[in-house]
Amino acid sequence: MDTAERAALAKVPQVTLGFWLIKIAATTLGETAGDAVSMSMELGYLVGSALFALVFAAAVGAQIAARRFNPPLYWATIIATTTVGTTLADFVDRSLGVGYAGGSSILLGLLLASLLAWRRVLGSIAVETVADTRSEVFYWLTILFSQTLGTALGDWVADSAGIGYGGAALVFGALLLLVALLYRWTSISRTLLFWAAFVLTRPLGAVVGDFLDKPLAEGGLALSRYAASLVLLAFIVACVAVLPQRAARRVH
Repeated sequence: MDTAERAALAKVPQVTLGFWLIKIAATTLGETAGDAVSMSMELGYLVGSALFALVFAAAVGAQIAARRFNPPLYWATIIATTTVGTTLADFVDRSLGVGYAGGSSILLGLLLASLLAWRRVLGSIAVETVADTRSEVFYWLTILFSQTLGTALGDWVADSAGIGYGGAALVFGALLLLVALLYRWTSISRTLLFWAAFVLTRPLGAVVGDFLDKPLAEGGLALSRYAASLVLLAFIVACVAVLPQRAARRVH
């Protein structure tokens, strides 16, 4: 690939069905892996958040330093955002006593502030524009807020609303289907619909992850968090290897 071709490509993948499949699997892995470290290893939410934050910072640094889109690195960074999002949301909601509603409200405000600042500084929040350091910083910060929000939102709907993990999965699945229908049948901004779907995949993955590893008495399947995480990781690796992974075409 010559210099001109590289300059025409963003450092993020094309948004395809495969993208969403891997994204949901990654968010589910973030829930099981985050719980494995904070609960099964008994390290707690604060220590777990600190450990995953270091991994996240290293992954983002490597992603920004990369000259072009690198599929394994990109998805490793996504997994890092979803694991730190899991433990950080649990720390804020449970350890600090903010609660699911309070935590979701705070995180929604941070997410919207990040998107608005990104739009104001760079003129666009379209992922196809992510090709330089400034846009990547906004991109990964926004993703971190969305992943953390998704954890709190998933817990709020599943626990506080009392519909359980299966019911919550149906709710978020239905909302994602609505976004897909709006994409197919309306002219609503594709960028807006992308971010709506991106946010909604996180609580879907969170409640599915909880359904897999929570005790039977709490409505889960009581599967091993370690085993579930390894299976999900193997699935993601297989998808990244098999499914087409192309960089998005840049827009100006």
